[in-house]
Amino acid sequence: MIYTVTFNPSLDYYVQVNNFKSGVVNRAVSERLVVGGKGINVSLALRELGEKTLALGFVAGFTGKAIKQEMIDLGLENSFIEVDGKSRINVKIKGNTETDINGTGAHVTAINFNALIRKLKSILKEGDWLVISGSVPSSLDEQTYANLIKRIKTVQGVNVVVDACGKLLTETLKFHPFLIKPNLYELCEIFSLNEIPKIEGIFACAYKLQQMGARNVIISMGSEGAAMVTETSQSLFVRAARGQLVNSVGAGDSMIAGFIHEYLKSGNYFSALNYATAAGSACAFTQNLATREQIEYIESLML
Repeated sequence: MIYTVTFNPSLDYYVQVNNFKSGVVNRAVSERLVVGGKGINVSLALRELGEKTLALGFVAGFTGKAIKQEMIDLGLENSFIEVDGKSRINVKIKGNTETDINGTGAHVTAINFNALIRKLKSILKEGDWLVISGSVPSSLDEQTYANLIKRIKTVQGVNVVVDACGKLLTETLKFHPFLIKPNLYELCEIFSLNEIPKIEGIFACAYKLQQMGARNVIISMGSEGAAMVTETSQSLFVRAARGQLVNSVGAGDSMIAGFIHEYLKSGNYFSALNYATAAGSACAFTQNLATREQIEYIESLML
């Protein structure tokens, strides 16, 4: 079973504004409202690939009810905990450039966090996967993911995947997650780099993250592809397929889903990285999360 945890889910309001100008009234030419949150996106992508998944996390208020209803409508199994406040609404302005305005999220307390831990410990079994990704509400700190992994370590043999920024990610490394997936900008933030390094520097940073405790490290590189260092001492690189960027939201989440799906099938790191890169690219080339057919078509272009 593959479980995902989203601490800070959202309703994402996409609005297309041609020739957007600040300080004046702009008229939208199109709009749509979708459920958001990195863990939820991973679960949706996994379900599309035929994997059994359960989405967990926290929701609050009328926006939280709308998030849960949307997941039900999409056929996604979920077990979210209701908390105080309101789940966030993120505004995604699409024009000549992309502008995102992300809300702060619900109020998650220590009591709520403990409830999630109890739920996870009651359902996790050896061989399961647990994907922890995205941001946390302002009521929680940078130790949140590390504390979660520490608390569930009594369940042996769970493959933990972490996709987060800064200390929220690096604080988990001492607990040896199976996989982490920073992107290039997150990599620069972690190592205080002023510019994106060349491929040799990317691999050097990936090895440092491995030395800090991660078992496997994928560095997602956008249109350039992905680099990976594995616990079997492999250094892998996959070049992404070329295409027109439509929407970058969810591409990294699709990469994680694609990697897990293919790794479960083949047990081969290169095959899994290749499929993950195809899944990320296919998502970037579409308005929504990609279908399995779209992913496999993009993968065929990469062979």
